Amino acid sequence: MSQNRNLQGGKAFQLQKIQQEERLDVLNKQFLEDPKYSQEENLPSRLEAFKKKYMEFDLNGNGDIDIMSLKQMLEKLGTPKTHLELKKLIREMSSGSEETFSYSDFLRMMLGKRSAILKMILMYEEKAREQQKPSGPPAKKAISELP
Repeated sequence: MSQNRNLQGGKAFQLQKIQQEERLDVLNKQFLEDPKYSQEENLPSRLEAFKKKYMEFDLNGNGDIDIMSLKQMLEKLGTPKTHLELKKLIREMSSGSEETFSYSDFLRMMLGKRSAILKMILMYEEKAREQQKPSGPPAKKAISELP
């Protein structure tokens, strides 16, 4: 019985994530058509990356990121923050409530010229990931290829 409930709960969560992705795709399309942002370099691929990152943040899939979701994500990124710092981050980027921020708020922050703390953390994380060293033994080279 509980196994059946777990399966139903898993399917409901998957459906919720699919619906969330569709809503975020609609917002991405609006940003692509917005003259304020449409000239941005590599905008379609950047929006897709932002969507994935936002979905990672939005742990419950309700569309907004709350303080606990932001806390868990920043801890996962290795940059834990105090409750007051988290409230400040949300207030810095939220256009509405001081409790959550929306995907539109997130995109305006990431695409905007203003330098927000969360934007810097995410950009630093991306740069660190790009510079990760390859693992495993080095590839074999012929003697003629050595410097």
